[in-house]
Order: sequence, then C-alpha cells, then structure tokens
Amino acid sequence: MPTDETPQPYSGAPTQPYDGLTPPSGGPKPAKSPKRARRRMTGKERREQLLDIGRTLFAERGFEGTSVEEIAHKAGVSKPVVYEHFGGKEGLYAVVVDREMRRLLDMVTGALTGGHPRELLEQAAFALLDYIDHFTDGFRILVRDSPLPQSTGTFASLISDIATQVEDILGREFKSRGFDAKLSPLYAQALVGMVALTGQWWLNVRKPKKAEVAAHLVNLAWHGLDGLEQKPRLIGHRRS
Repeated sequence: MPTDETPQPYSGAPTQPYDGLTPPSGGPKPAKSPKRARRRMTGKERREQLLDIGRTLFAERGFEGTSVEEIAHKAGVSKPVVYEHFGGKEGLYAVVVDREMRRLLDMVTGALTGGHPRELLEQAAFALLDYIDHFTDGFRILVRDSPLPQSTGTFASLISDIATQVEDILGREFKSRGFDAKLSPLYAQALVGMVALTGQWWLNVRKPKKAEVAAHLVNLAWHGLDGLEQKPRLIGHRRS
C-alpha cells in the first residue's frame, strides 16, 4: 500500500566516504597479511657460513680453543649440521687452512707481473703484506702450528712454495751476473723467509706503514744481493 512518508537515510551509515583502507566503524577488519617465512640457506650457503665462522674462531682461539658446539651456536644450527658438511672440527679446519694457503699463494704469484728484478721483489713483499692486511684472520691461522698431522700443508710448506716462484727470478739474475745459479734456491728461501717473519711482526705492531715496510725489506734484500760476493768467505775462526 503506497505511503506518503519519504524514506530516510540509514542513520548507522558512515558520514565520510570510505577510503578503501580504514574499515567503517563496526565493520569487519581486513585480514592481516601473512608473515613472510625466512628463507632457508642452501647447502652451499650454509657451508660458506660455517667456514666464515670457523675461520674467525680459529684465528681468535686456535684449533684447541674452538669447539663444534660454539661453531654451531654462532651459525644458528645444531651440531649434526657441522658434522654433515665437514665430518667434524678437524675437517672444517683443514678446509679453512687449504683455502687460505691457496689464497696467499695466488696473491703472490699473481703479483709477480714482471719488470726489473727489484720491482719483482717489491711486488712479492707487497703481496704478502696485502694478504696480512686484508686477510688477517687467515694469516693468524697459517702461522700457528697445525694440530693436524694429516693437514694438507703448513706455513713452512707454503713459504717453500712461494720461494719456488722467487727461485726462478733469482736463477735468471744469477746467471746474468756470473753467479752459481744452483744457489738460487738457498737465496730464495732466505728472502721469502725474511719477508714472512717480518710480516708476522708487523701483524701485531702495524707500524710503520705498509709501503714503508715494503721499502725497507726491498732495501735490505736488493742491496744485499747487489753486493754479493761470488765466493763468500767467513772472517771468523770457525770453518765447519
């Protein structure tokens, strides 16, 4: 039946236009977006994480002072994960040492780009000092006595490998000056050993600056080589 009353607007409707974000009073709230799940590391990523953590701890505390429990704790994993990737602390340590030895050897051999023999000495000195400067943890691990008899190498064997690279340079220089080239291995070991031991000292004091250390090393090595006697003699009484 028709009526004369004019329909009135619903009093409960919002007076402001809906902006699409804020729900009207009394209306349902929009559902919360689900939290994004944390992405799990791949096996390769986890292995690299464990190597980084292991290298830091081995450098700070040594092999004996580092435990699998602490490595796993810092990585946020359980101990079996460490054993799964490396078989134990010994396996992790061996991989860390092998990586650092290859890194240092690659830096030294890559730095020897040629030129005057004195410049080659500078390049070798800088390569070792650069490694100490940028990969301090690795160097601290290498100069420690290896606790593993089956280790792939030691700092002494690494120095010997580097000396082999220098030996070829000295051999050519000796021949050009009329010296016995068979003695180049001896001089190579002496030169590389001098730089390595000086590097160990500089690791802790960090004075003088790197370039100055390299200059003094090359100064001693080069001017010592420059004044070499073809047949060096002893001036004391001892002969054997």
